[in-house]
Amino acid sequence: MNKIKQNIVRLSVVLWLLAAIIFRFITLLTEISSQDKPIGLESIITFYSENPTNLVTSIIIIIIFTLIGYYFGSYLKTIIQNIETKINENEENADKVFNFVEKLRSGAAEEEFLRFDENDKLGTALTKLKIELAERNIKEEKRKSEDSQRNRIAEGMAMFGAILRETSDNLDELAQTVISNLVKYIDAQQAGFFVLRENGESGNSIEQIAAFAYGRKKFSDKVILPGEGLVGACILEKETIFINSVSENFVEITSGLGKSNPRCILIVPLKTEEGQIHGALEIASFKIYEKYEIEFVERVAESIATTITNLKINMQTSRLLEESREQAKELAAQEEKMHRTVDDMRRLQIEAAQQSEQFVSFTNSVNHTMIRAEYNKDGILTYANTKFLNILGYESNSDVEGKHITTFINKKDQIWFDDLWERLINGGKHFEGDMKHVTKDGKDVWTIATYVSVRDFEGNPEKILFLGIDTTSGKQQSLDYEGQINALNHSSLKAEYMPDGRIIDYNNRLLDALNYRLDEVKDQYIFDFINADEVDDFKTVWKNILNGIPFEGRIRRTTKNNEEKWFYGSFSIVRDIYDEISKIIFIGNDITEQRMMETKNREQTEILKLQEEKLQQAKVDLSRKLKQSREEMKQQFREIETVKLLNEKTLEGMLDAIVTINQDKIVEFFNKAAEDLWGFERDIVLNKDISILLPPIDNSFGDNYLGNYLKIDEHVETNMRREVFILNKDGEQISVLMTLSEAGIGMRYRLTAFIQRIEVELF
Repeated sequence: MNKIKQNIVRLSVVLWLLAAIIFRFITLLTEISSQDKPIGLESIITFYSENPTNLVTSIIIIIIFTLIGYYFGSYLKTIIQNIETKINENEENADKVFNFVEKLRSGAAEEEFLRFDENDKLGTALTKLKIELAERNIKEEKRKSEDSQRNRIAEGMAMFGAILRETSDNLDELAQTVISNLVKYIDAQQAGFFVLRENGESGNSIEQIAAFAYGRKKFSDKVILPGEGLVGACILEKETIFINSVSENFVEITSGLGKSNPRCILIVPLKTEEGQIHGALEIASFKIYEKYEIEFVERVAESIATTITNLKINMQTSRLLEESREQAKELAAQEEKMHRTVDDMRRLQIEAAQQSEQFVSFTNSVNHTMIRAEYNKDGILTYANTKFLNILGYESNSDVEGKHITTFINKKDQIWFDDLWERLINGGKHFEGDMKHVTKDGKDVWTIATYVSVRDFEGNPEKILFLGIDTTSGKQQSLDYEGQINALNHSSLKAEYMPDGRIIDYNNRLLDALNYRLDEVKDQYIFDFINADEVDDFKTVWKNILNGIPFEGRIRRTTKNNEEKWFYGSFSIVRDIYDEISKIIFIGNDITEQRMMETKNREQTEILKLQEEKLQQAKVDLSRKLKQSREEMKQQFREIETVKLLNEKTLEGMLDAIVTINQDKIVEFFNKAAEDLWGFERDIVLNKDISILLPPIDNSFGDNYLGNYLKIDEHVETNMRREVFILNKDGEQISVLMTLSEAGIGMRYRLTAFIQRIEVELF
């Protein structure tokens, strides 16, 4: 490149000189040719000799071209020098960029990239890149540190979770295992495990049940009081204590190499997520713990507290289980009596399942056949189906819509119906039963009616729904049957028996004839009232009756006063829907004084038999449902009583005061802890209004009075723990922690308050 720069001017001059010579030679030949002279050396010499100016012109042209070549060469030389300088600068920049990038890659670049000028975009970008990489490295280091901390915490929680699961049935073993592993895991030198003991009336104490590397000098008695020392203060305040500047006389860590004071003390309460305190962990270490390590120890302490809570619950559960076993022994004597009932219930459950399937199909059919109407809260009819219109004698909805409900109710029923309507629009219990409506022509229509409040999404009554079935003809027939039954009970003897002969019912005429009361004969057997010499024959007759052979004839009975009575009548079988015998009915007459009037008695018996057969069909469903409902209610009552007894036994033993009121604000439950808290005996409070415990107070006390919350008729905030106060029997104000729980089934409602003394919870 240097040789090119040195010879570029010379080469340019030579080239331009040659160009001038060639140019002049060509012009010379052109001029000679234009003069028609032969081209040759002589012609050229003659051309210059004849006209010397031509020589001067040629010299001037050569000089001009030579000068042009010189300046052109100089210009090229300058361009080449500039290019060379630029190339050198670019090579230097490339080296600088390469070195800077290498430093960035290795992380050793500390100074900024030296830019060539203000417009050096590459230098600016590299400087920004260096800053961004530095910030990214800082973030990456922070992320790695946080990941390492999280992994450390996760591994530790998993390890201590396994330890707690394996030793959750023994508190001493759990404490020693946890404290020894915790010291190793967080690189501590000394640690102690303290638990809060509840000693009843003598107060609470704090006991050290496990230690690691503790000397004999500190806590030699291993028992302190709440609030005493740092451990007592930690348990009292329920807050972690961290000291990173430890006095020389506080504690010494002893090893084979000597004694030394720790650099920090960490005391963490054993506190559950709900705030229940069980003790504390005290840790001494030569290292200053970071925030995440303290949080890790707090999480381990919370897990320990939860495990201790579960351990206490398991111990209490074991105690309750033992009590339940004692109760089970007491109930064992009653199980034999219940076996037969259970077998009957299983059979009834199978029957109920079959009937349920039939009921679903039946309901779908009834939806197309029932009378239906809807009214607003003002009693104005807003909708009526075709059944409603047809049965009440109207042609279209326009004839009934907008009419008041009193249009369809008999004026004689208006007073009691107004009370029913007022209850419905206020969200009260629905009505279901026989009801008489009035047609357009003023005729009576009997229905099995249901009036029910339909509520909106907020639970407020929105409209009243009426559903009914036309029972006019059935009601008339039922009234006719009732008249016949009443006439029968007034004119004849009537008795009902189970298939085994057990007495179900005697009418008054039969009881009067035998001089017995119903409670004296019910659940007895018919054979007990037959003369001894006729019992075997009557058992044969009874067996024939069960086999479908009816009996009609005379029966000799003995009254309570051992007087003989003669009855003439018939025994009839009543079958259920499964064609099984459900009961035996006897209908007869007292023929003691009319034995000789057999013909008349026979006619009366036939009449009564025909009437009884009509009654059988009408009563078979009612009897079956009544029996089934009676058995179900008995079983439900037993189960409810058992559950209620178990719950009350469980709540009675709790340390928290528990008060339960019903929807009428009557106290239903008041445990021993509540007696101690208020100073009232349970017999004085139970079945009394809650006002006996919550007297009215001055408004200056604010919203923290228990009486402002333990109310049925206002919005209840349940499952929230808040600090309130109560007034005991002596009028003293006591601060407590209160949690409300509500439960409701239908119109029945219960509100339970769990109340805990604040000082009991702290200590």
